[in-house]
Amino acid sequence: MKVIVVGAGVVGTMHAWHAVERGHEVVHIEREAEARGASLRNFGQIWVSGRAGGEELDTALRARELWEAIGARVPGLGFRAIGSLTPVRNALELAVAEAAVARPDAAARGYKLLTADEARAVNPALRGTFEAALWCERDAAVEPRPAQLALREALLATGRYTFLPNREVRDVVGEDAVRDDRGEVHRGDAVVLCTGAALSGLVREVAGEIPVRRVRLQMMQTDPLGEALTTSVADADSFRYYPAYASGALDSLQAAQPQDPTAAAHRMQLLMVQRLDGGLTIGDTHEYEHPFAFDTLEDPYEHLTRVVESFLGRPLPRIRRRWAGVYAQCVDTGRVVHRQRVRDGVWLVTGPGGRGMTCSPAIGETTANELGW
Repeated sequence: MKVIVVGAGVVGTMHAWHAVERGHEVVHIEREAEARGASLRNFGQIWVSGRAGGEELDTALRARELWEAIGARVPGLGFRAIGSLTPVRNALELAVAEAAVARPDAAARGYKLLTADEARAVNPALRGTFEAALWCERDAAVEPRPAQLALREALLATGRYTFLPNREVRDVVGEDAVRDDRGEVHRGDAVVLCTGAALSGLVREVAGEIPVRRVRLQMMQTDPLGEALTTSVADADSFRYYPAYASGALDSLQAAQPQDPTAAAHRMQLLMVQRLDGGLTIGDTHEYEHPFAFDTLEDPYEHLTRVVESFLGRPLPRIRRRWAGVYAQCVDTGRVVHRQRVRDGVWLVTGPGGRGMTCSPAIGETTANELGW
């Protein structure tokens, strides 16, 4: 087969990966010189811990297996099986962690409740004050900025992959081709549109209005920490955000311990991962109302700095980058992804939300299976 993939973010790249792995030829078209959207502007977390039970967790666990296997073949991904820690500070937060450990799928996630001393033995950089921590052994990390480049180099080495940058696809031609903004037509046996957060233009023309929304977030990155942060780190606000933690204990937490006003206003949680250069990627916020702001706000960064410093027990290194990103999320957040056949032989795959980096290998594999590749 010959497969046309439109969009070179992580979802599109993983569709190309699975097609090439199954012996097919791929033409991969990207409107920028390189992907510049949410696939680069994220934590690089393979985040199993907070996923909803059922299809979402199954997808994340399968993706975690695939990331590890691909990472062994493509060292440039920077795959690390580092796990995560979520420190808790009081009895209310501890009760939510205990409820998580009591879930029937806790073993599959690698959940374990650690004392503060046990958590510091796992991650000695956490010198701040907390009572205990929820450990998730299945969480991992990759390097988001170089990941697509490393995957592309591996794909190019197969001889069955062609990358066409700086071409915006303007039209789907019949059931087997797309036309780009240079007027060139690219034909294949299957076409997969992985457009990310670009939901107007081509997507609206071929699919109409789809049940997918855009979400904006802010993040930052520091200079090198000067020591290893051996796990990724979340805070108890992540309990409020991720469906795995829904429980009576969470209801009690939300009722008795209101979220910090800045965190509540910006729908925040702490997620933190150390990059291979030693810097820390820290976030994030969630903005759903259009039109999005064009600037970044300082209050969320100041809040995150306070939370991180309380866990580390030391000042953060200098902030060297701040940025905002936009990703596509299914309006029904229980859906892993929006996968739609818009014409015979033409599929649209978008809307994984904040799961995109985590779940993309399994999303691409599912598409390949459903299309009979």
